[in-house]
Amino acid sequence: MNREYHKWYSTRLNREMELLLHGHAGAPILVFPTSMGKFFEYEDRGMVNSLGWELESGKLMLFCVDGIDKESWYCKWAHPSGRVTRHMQYEDYVVHEVLPLMRQRSGHSRVAVTGCSFGGYHCTNFALRHPDMVSHCVSMSGAYDIRQFLDGFYDENCYFNNPVDYLPNLSDPWYLEKYRHDVRWVFGAGEHDICLGANRHLSHIFQIKGIPHWFDFWGLGAVHDWPLWQLMAKKYFG
Repeated sequence: MNREYHKWYSTRLNREMELLLHGHAGAPILVFPTSMGKFFEYEDRGMVNSLGWELESGKLMLFCVDGIDKESWYCKWAHPSGRVTRHMQYEDYVVHEVLPLMRQRSGHSRVAVTGCSFGGYHCTNFALRHPDMVSHCVSMSGAYDIRQFLDGFYDENCYFNNPVDYLPNLSDPWYLEKYRHDVRWVFGAGEHDICLGANRHLSHIFQIKGIPHWFDFWGLGAVHDWPLWQLMAKKYFG
């Protein structure tokens, strides 16, 4: 299997950023890590192995980016406004630095996005904010409300990065058309998943807005952990 390590200095984040590319051809998938996770997490946790055939056969390419949650949402010493600003700088890094690499290597103009747990927030919020750049959004046991990181602070930037707040009020026909027709949405959660309620709530919002999506409920005692997400990845991308 083709495996490539990439590292460069991001002018948008003013720091070096790393990522791993797995695969040599096929549909490009942008992988966001879990809370405070690293770019090698998907590999270390067995997710890459679960998609071994798809990667070897040229069906998929995984672009596993590094996270900066410790500098944004989890940066307790920073004012909440600074946490949100840092997150938005991270989004700019993905849009202007990572996506061009993905397009150049894959030949696809739009990409799939995915993530587990808090990575589910990242991929979902990114897809909602940039539906013209995204073909599929696959969130595994995602959490979608960032107010818990804001210590009671809330401004416009917070609002427009909190899907459970801005999506119910969104009426822009351009976005809604993209959501309904151009992006395939998948939200998976387990029977005993700590984020089951969050996914049910988001699915309800999607239903009210008339956005087709797949809320995939995993029974048989499924919990919020990597063994479940390995099975999900195989099911959704296999």
